[in-house]
Amino acid sequence: MRNSGKRLILIELNEINFDVVEKYVVADTGRFPALAKLLAGARVRTTSEENYEQLEPWIQWPSVHTGCTFAEHGIFRLGDVVGKKVPQIFEQLEQAGYKVGAISAMNAENRLTSPAYFVPDPWTQTSSDGSWWSRALTEAVSQAVNDNAQAKITPKSALQVALALVRFARPKHYLRYLQLFFASRQKSWFKPLVLDLLLHDVHWSFFNSKRPDFSTLFLNAGAHIQHHYFFNAEPLRGEIANKNPNWYVKPSEDPVADVLGLYDLIVGEYFSRADTEVILATGLAQKPYDRLKYYYRLNAHADFLRSLGIEFTGVYPRMTRDFLLEFDTEAQASTAQAVLASVHVKTDGRALFGEIDNRGKSLFVTLTYPDEITDLTEFVVADNTQRLKPLVSFVAIKNGMHQAQGFAFFTSGIQTHVPKDMAHVSNIGKCILNYFGVQSQATV
Repeated sequence: MRNSGKRLILIELNEINFDVVEKYVVADTGRFPALAKLLAGARVRTTSEENYEQLEPWIQWPSVHTGCTFAEHGIFRLGDVVGKKVPQIFEQLEQAGYKVGAISAMNAENRLTSPAYFVPDPWTQTSSDGSWWSRALTEAVSQAVNDNAQAKITPKSALQVALALVRFARPKHYLRYLQLFFASRQKSWFKPLVLDLLLHDVHWSFFNSKRPDFSTLFLNAGAHIQHHYFFNAEPLRGEIANKNPNWYVKPSEDPVADVLGLYDLIVGEYFSRADTEVILATGLAQKPYDRLKYYYRLNAHADFLRSLGIEFTGVYPRMTRDFLLEFDTEAQASTAQAVLASVHVKTDGRALFGEIDNRGKSLFVTLTYPDEITDLTEFVVADNTQRLKPLVSFVAIKNGMHQAQGFAFFTSGIQTHVPKDMAHVSNIGKCILNYFGVQSQATV
């Protein structure tokens, strides 16, 4: 039975800590007016898993998309959703007669028969809706995001992004784009802000032209900036002892405030739509990290693995330090695991890849070495010593860590379906199904 009410948008504002946002608002009530209005409206806190290793956005967003906890859906790694039989809200709504669209929903598989639009996240191996624009955006965003540590974008991706800007950037945002572009030349954290604004404009255009009943938009710049620059957040400077080195970011800079300025614009536009109900959720959130930890990423995954003599059929970079390796046989995977586990830094003996998850014919690997890699840093494998720095790119100094508590906000028309305060984040998925009068297909 189709709902005769308004269409619904889910804004996935990944990992934003609204307790910190509230500190900004209290300090200056006029700085972020849309976020201040959001905080004054209907909201709940959400919770998620208790074990820290299960506090990951690629676990909590599938909880939202399926209405299931991690124990119920079992999706542990980014990309693991592919082939899982746990029903998602997207196809459940479509099967009930609703038109569905999605832009970059994290760890979501496209199982729609006739999507209004579907642009997958940059890390999950699933198809777009097949239209030219969606295919071009999928390819360009994936390449740009996965090579971000090397500040490398291919000419083809640059052209695709430029065409998308010409096609989708709204005139009212031209000045904002120019400001972000020019700022990004000196301040690298403005680059993901450009992407989030573009994804917002693409979603706005698709939502208006394709007219889905339900749509979701995932934005990740805020999570990225909190992870990398949370120590510089102005309201936290007197509360935390950790500081970023001056060569990394100037003490006077506040990248968190920069991204909140963009999100204030985006939130204001969605929550002012009279034709739409809106849910804004963070999935989980971040808090300041308790020490300094360096993140690095391999420059050329395939070349590095071949230099170690590892035979594989495919390598797929994931977020920041992670990558997935696939093999023809379990024996090849076991051999590769042993080689990777043996790679260690010469000076202190610590493993370069401290997390290796063997799944039979595949390995999920994380470059975990936490200290600064200098020109003198060497790694050892099979009695061979090599310099490490030319093979990796510095990503960031970790500033934010995950916390189980998240946040969710709702417009008035969905109030009767809002989960209780401190309910598991999976209840947001149930809330969406309930709004449309659809019975969940999930069985646990």
